[in-house]
Amino acid sequence: MTQNIYDDPTFFQGYSQMGRSLGGLDAAPEWPALQALLPTMNGLKVVDLGCGYGWFSRWASEQGARQVLGLDVSQKMLATARASTSAPNIDYQRADLEHLSLPACSFDLAYSSLALHYIKDLRGLFTQVHAALVPGARLVFSIEHPIFMAPRNPGWQVDDQRRKSWPLDSYQQEGERVTHWLAEGVIKQHRTLGTLLNTLIDTGFSIRHVEEWGPSAQQVLEQPALEEERERPMMLLVAAQR
Repeated sequence: MTQNIYDDPTFFQGYSQMGRSLGGLDAAPEWPALQALLPTMNGLKVVDLGCGYGWFSRWASEQGARQVLGLDVSQKMLATARASTSAPNIDYQRADLEHLSLPACSFDLAYSSLALHYIKDLRGLFTQVHAALVPGARLVFSIEHPIFMAPRNPGWQVDDQRRKSWPLDSYQQEGERVTHWLAEGVIKQHRTLGTLLNTLIDTGFSIRHVEEWGPSAQQVLEQPALEEERERPMMLLVAAQR
């Protein structure tokens, strides 16, 4: 089973105070780039993998999606999501993405935001999602970039001139990375960029767009704290098609 760190009280409390938790999609600087990869929602059946607070599920519903299924392993996340909407076309369900079962050819879009780096059997998940999409449907997701995840001891290093650099070690050594972010012992799964993209191809997807996301100059001007995100990619955005 996927590590259910979001139901850890310490982790959940810390996560609930983050800007993107409080402000939703508009508080996520990568959202405009992700949104550009999405099809028009009108009439679509959508599955939101790792839906969290349900921000995207609600957005898809508001944009005209016919049906939205939000899946998450965290009871705390789902409780918050359910309390945030009464839309009849949104269904939130508890599901472990490591052992997902979806009906074949049932969805026009699969979406996931910063959840897939927790999944050990990503090949199995991609296989299941591919089968659940109708021909021509899209999978759009963000994931922590392998450069961000690879180091055994991640964190900025600052030299005598106060220049920042990101340590990059153990890149070719795929597997678990245990970090201490909001709580002790958060487990993520590092894989190289090649492994990630080839797994998509091997499970039947055609890759349509890959973006090593970084903030625009305008975003940095409006939020100077984003400047450091131009030093190395933190997130990878991918659009693939069945």
